[in-house]
Amino acid sequence: MADTWSIGKHTFTSRLLVGTGKFPDFPTMQRAHLASGAEVVTVAVRRLDLAAKGEASLLEWIPKHMTLLPNTAACFTAGEAIRTARLGRELGMGDLVKLEVIGDPRTLFPDVVGLVEAARVLVKEGFTVLPYTNDDPVTARRLEDAGCAAIMPLGAPIGSGLGIRNPYNLRIIMEAASVPVLVDAGVGTASDAAIALELGAVAVLMNSAIAGARDPVMMAAAMRDAVTAGRQAFLAGRIPMKLHAAASSPMSGLIGS
Repeated sequence: MADTWSIGKHTFTSRLLVGTGKFPDFPTMQRAHLASGAEVVTVAVRRLDLAAKGEASLLEWIPKHMTLLPNTAACFTAGEAIRTARLGRELGMGDLVKLEVIGDPRTLFPDVVGLVEAARVLVKEGFTVLPYTNDDPVTARRLEDAGCAAIMPLGAPIGSGLGIRNPYNLRIIMEAASVPVLVDAGVGTASDAAIALELGAVAVLMNSAIAGARDPVMMAAAMRDAVTAGRQAFLAGRIPMKLHAAASSPMSGLIGS
């Protein structure tokens, strides 16, 4: 059976979500998207050139099988985020929205008060809301209570490439949540993506780690494989960690002994 996961009315097989920013050109972006195996791609609504047509438009280069996840990047208030989400829907980008309300321009950490406020409004308007948030279990609970369809805690600051900085908080969020938890932001390389899935994340979203790589297409393929490996390791169940050694070929318990 396929190992699928769902958000709202949407069901996916790939557990890797990708972005559209920072690529050297649109053809490279398209090749990377195809190599990633991803089924969901996030697009910053406020950064779209609505006047661009044909091959000059970013949207023309997104593979047709991919589901658009419009995001409210560069919004610093709840009001801005709400208006941007509405614009994305008016442009025909669907009901999904990656909700961002940024609280600090230097770190790009979220404004959690504004985030919860915007989430409540958009949920009431029928959006399927995926909020980008910090790795705080209390904020995660409040977002779930607000009706968000998923929780997207950061692994590290956006674009930092630092990897998973606080796996313990992420585990607490995952254990408490009754909605999917996706790790968003901070992934730098394939091992970071694998760790996110090994922790129990339903999926991982990334942009800079692929777009900023020396070879974005090759990195996209590496991320695809890492996410698959991390998910399989999570399902298989790792051995317990021990302070001391345990022989891999013990003399006791042998058949016939």
